[in-house]
Amino acid sequence: MVSAVEQVDKRMEVGTRVKVVTSVVVYNHPEHRNQPFDMKGQEGEVVSLANEYQGKPISANFPYLVKFAPRHKIHLEDSEIEAI
Repeated sequence: MVSAVEQVDKRMEVGTRVKVVTSVVVYNHPEHRNQPFDMKGQEGEVVSLANEYQGKPISANFPYLVKFAPRHKIHLEDSEIEAI
């Protein structure tokens, strides 16, 4: 049986270009501060994986930290993004 941590490692790596494929509404977008903004269709890059903490494997709910702009990063799950 493959653990959730191993599945995250096999799917996408740091540096992978991704596209948001589902409706993800955020309120922290730099150009739309405090207003709902749908990230669907936006492209970014995986900059970090939440797969270990203090040397121990973890299973995060939103394991991918994706950077969309110099000041805009959000955590996403596997079903919300696809590699491009």
